[in-house]
Formats: sequence, C-alpha cells, structure tokens
Amino acid sequence: MKKFATSLVEFLKEEDGPTAVEYAVMLALIVVVCLAAVGTIGTNAKGKFEEVGTAIGN
Repeated sequence: MKKFATSLVEFLKEEDGPTAVEYAVMLALIVVVCLAAVGTIGTNAKGKFEEVGTAIGN
C-alpha cells in the first residue's frame, strides 16, 4: 500500500498528471458533442422516415 501511495504522489508531482486531466476533459467534451449530434441526426432521420412512410401509405 505504501508503494501505491508513493507512486501516486510521484504521479501528482509530475507534469503529465495535469496533461492527462486536460485530455480527459477534452475527451468528455467531444463525447458530449457527439452525443448531441447523434441525437439531432436521429430526430431528423425519424421525422424523414415518418414523412416517407406517410407518403408511401397514401
């Protein structure tokens, strides 16, 4: 356990830690944007499919 704590402290002292956090934040933002885009595209596609289905039914 002491070895883990020591390695954790060394990791936090290094400059790679903040860089990893920045990359994690950027990744989270990219995921949010992708989910919003997929949701919008899905809604638009659903509307178009319903429009086509109605046109075929008539």
